[in-house]
Amino acid sequence: MEVAETNVDSDAFMFDRDAETMPRAALSELQSVRLRQTLEYAYANVAQHKNKFDAAGVKPADCKDLADIERFPFTEKGDLRENYPFGMFAVPRENVVRVHASSGTTGKPTVVGYTRRDLDTWADLMARSLACAGARPGDIIHNAYGYGLFTGGLGVHYGAERLGCTVVPMSGGGTERQVLLLKDFRANVICATPSYALNIAEVAAGMGVELRSDALRIGVFGAEPWSDAMRASLQQRLGIKAIDHYGLSEVQGPGVGGECDVAQAGLHGWEDHFLFEIIDPKTLRPLPAGDTGELVITTLTKQALPMIRYRTRDITRLDRSPCPCGRSHVRIMRVTGRDDDMLIIRGVNVYPSQLEAVLVGFPGLAPHYQIVLAREGALDAIKLEVELAPDAPADAEGRERKAQDVATHIKSLIGVTCEIAVKSPGEVPRSEGKAVRVRDLRKK
Repeated sequence: MEVAETNVDSDAFMFDRDAETMPRAALSELQSVRLRQTLEYAYANVAQHKNKFDAAGVKPADCKDLADIERFPFTEKGDLRENYPFGMFAVPRENVVRVHASSGTTGKPTVVGYTRRDLDTWADLMARSLACAGARPGDIIHNAYGYGLFTGGLGVHYGAERLGCTVVPMSGGGTERQVLLLKDFRANVICATPSYALNIAEVAAGMGVELRSDALRIGVFGAEPWSDAMRASLQQRLGIKAIDHYGLSEVQGPGVGGECDVAQAGLHGWEDHFLFEIIDPKTLRPLPAGDTGELVITTLTKQALPMIRYRTRDITRLDRSPCPCGRSHVRIMRVTGRDDDMLIIRGVNVYPSQLEAVLVGFPGLAPHYQIVLAREGALDAIKLEVELAPDAPADAEGRERKAQDVATHIKSLIGVTCEIAVKSPGEVPRSEGKAVRVRDLRKK
């Protein structure tokens, strides 16, 4: 696949921000060229895309400008599963130098592949995202994302090396050792899921180790939705700027977008490599600028696995207003949840992230919780398992009062009635990767 060149030098792009500050008109023109190339490339090389285009009655030549993308069919996770393992690849399998895959806990895993150039692009974009977050060449980056088939660990690793950083490839687990190496190596940046970073901070406190230091400046957190309350907790506990990060395996892995350390107000989605849309998840129609809906992404430079209008299921909105950092790329505002994670409790729509925003930072509670779903007759019921802070009253009366306070607060802010189970410190399970926030007992 031939792709229009930009003036970004991948070996020194840290010092060349032309791509990140490209004028909007030039950026749109670049997207238009790359979109037409991608549609032609996908149609010619991926049977699934060709069949869906034909069924929808569209051809790549029908795309005259960016707005025409809405005429083309969506790609969904089910397409990858139906073509398991390599049926969505646009190049011969021999030209794929690496594969990653989801866990497949709800069906066949989704398999993604990369050519050598795809890996170079990925490393460049991840390095760009880390630099956007405030990382600099020479920094020590403590990488606690999981390595292996999950894209997080290796994606961050090669991006950090491309930026010129020293990488500590910890992966997840071994939390006490994580604490010791963070302190002894004097890491400047920690990369992890926000829930695991919180676990690391808690274990450090239990060990009597102070991680707040002049060395540790930045936390780059992603791979799961998290709230501003969680950000505040991480910043206070670790003494860092907690920076949001975005990516998903199907369109690349980490590095699709990154928050800047200047504004900490939305993720810059790298529009020279991706086209972003917001649609209504029910009608599937594009929404007006600034409206909240489901994020849809089309890849513009992928060789092995081009994705056309991939439905991420992530709920967010796009902000095209100028950012104080000077980058011109659209900002993907904080993901509030997934449309397939939305809970309907007695007629009230609830996202787990809404509950987190109430629970994290609530007086007398530790920032750990689980949502338990059950069936009560014909209706769904929700129970929240929350955990007392170590210094909170733990007697029966204190627990009952805390449960009532939490239930009242959730009812007033969200409008849903929850049963609250107040646990002792340490009783709510901790995360060493992506947090399991919801336990669904309804089918059981």
